Amino acid sequence: MKNLLLLLLLANILYFVWGMLGKETAEPGVAIVKESDLGPPLAVSANRDAGAASVGAVLGSGEPSALEAVVGRSCVTVGPFRAATDADTAQTQYAAQGMRTSVRSERGQIFVGHWVLIRNVGDRAAGNEMLQKLRDGGLSDAYVVTGDDGSLNISLGLFGDAERAEKVELQAKSLGLPAEITPRTREDNIFFVDIGLPPGKGAGAIVEQYGEDKVLLRDQATCPKSQ
Repeated sequence: MKNLLLLLLLANILYFVWGMLGKETAEPGVAIVKESDLGPPLAVSANRDAGAASVGAVLGSGEPSALEAVVGRSCVTVGPFRAATDADTAQTQYAAQGMRTSVRSERGQIFVGHWVLIRNVGDRAAGNEMLQKLRDGGLSDAYVVTGDDGSLNISLGLFGDAERAEKVELQAKSLGLPAEITPRTREDNIFFVDIGLPPGKGAGAIVEQYGEDKVLLRDQATCPKSQ
């Protein structure tokens, strides 16, 4: 019995020594892991808050107006106005709503109307013949004008209404005369109103009031200084 116990003790000692000698020392390096060992992929929740959805809209993942509804535009410029009084009225309206506003003026081209004319009439005699044809056809307001380059033209009228101008143009063409419409402008002072929008205030109401062609947004606008 005593010999059996000694043999078992010796076997345990030898096993312990073998285990110590056979154990590998851990060293730094690169471990290659199979994708299957990592478990199933993580599921990302589709339930986002309003702020995250708005930021995504700016990056093109949603409607462009989403962020505008939250933070608004930084500033807009409304104009041009032909009269200083109209610009002052707009400034007063938005300043009363607590917005930063300023009025500025510059030289620019003001639209006068739609000018209907026949260009490059050969000479006075040819012009008089055309005038007679126009008058016989019911266009009695036509007259000969000299262009800046010295050419002779026949004016059939200046109209603020494009539809009226087109009607006169077609009437002259029905008489065999090459009438055309050109915009008529003149240089004068024009006025702009710069409006700083507070956070949460969009430009939709301003665009609705003045039209897209009269409202410049973001970097196209000149922001007014703090008052």
